[in-house]
Amino acid sequence: MQEVYDFLKKAGTYYLATVEGDQPRVRPFGTVNIFDGKLYIQTGKIKPCSKQMAANPKIEICAFAGGEWVRVAAKAINDDRIEAKQSMLDAYPNLQNMYKADDDNTQVLYLKDATATFSSFGGSDRVVKF
Repeated sequence: MQEVYDFLKKAGTYYLATVEGDQPRVRPFGTVNIFDGKLYIQTGKIKPCSKQMAANPKIEICAFAGGEWVRVAAKAINDDRIEAKQSMLDAYPNLQNMYKADDDNTQVLYLKDATATFSSFGGSDRVVKF
């Protein structure tokens, strides 16, 4: 899990894929945090991606950095604990002007049953599960 976190931080931007009905939806994200031994992402409950993950928690994340990429397949599980939200906001102080740990919009989700596949051009895939 730490290796996936480090890679996503290095990449800066990763792409989160969700499903809406039978249509994949992909958008850039940048928040990633480790809290309580789990890897978390963050969004707003008013956003379509939040509603898509509530309807179908299966997601994929993809990021590219330094000639290597990672794909992470997981279930995104909502965590409404204020401590989890505050940990994310502490890790990303620039979000604190838009989100608060105790508002009705801030959402953090941890990745469950995750499989990360690291790949590169010409190299062998390496799989990490957490």
